[in-house]
Amino acid sequence: MDGVDVIVSHWAVARPELDVSGLKVFGRLHRSFLVYKNRIAETFDKYDLTDSGFDVLACLRRAVPDHRLTAGELAEQTLVTTGGLSLRVKRLEDAGLVTRTRDAGDARVVYVELTPSGSALVDTIADEHFKKLTVMLGDMSEDDVQTLSTLLARLEKSARGVDGPGAASITSA
Repeated sequence: MDGVDVIVSHWAVARPELDVSGLKVFGRLHRSFLVYKNRIAETFDKYDLTDSGFDVLACLRRAVPDHRLTAGELAEQTLVTTGGLSLRVKRLEDAGLVTRTRDAGDARVVYVELTPSGSALVDTIADEHFKKLTVMLGDMSEDDVQTLSTLLARLEKSARGVDGPGAASITSA
């Protein structure tokens, strides 16, 4: 019996008519996310970077072969909101990790590109980050990981299908 089971059993006594079965999933998902967030923060903190800063750098690193995207493309492909992107890019630019340049033919288009030091940093962090993710999944078989991934994709689709505030506020990963 874990902490979520205890909470569910307490609700069953306090409000037996209340269906709290969703807590079995979302409670564990939330607790797992908190552990994940703390573990990855250790890596990012070591390099004076935020998770959203890493997200921007990683997105540019995946943009092969040039490691360059327009600001609009970057906003679409990251977990950073459009409003937050300008600030993130500015901080990364100030740190010498990216450069911003305007398109010669259309001054409205801004390109964001990894610098060599940005590329080296994101590679170093990615090595640590993905190793840490593998370690966190260490007690699970490959089949377990695939099954969980499939179920979480279905959960995300189901949750996004619910109308209401916040239903569409998260961009695709």
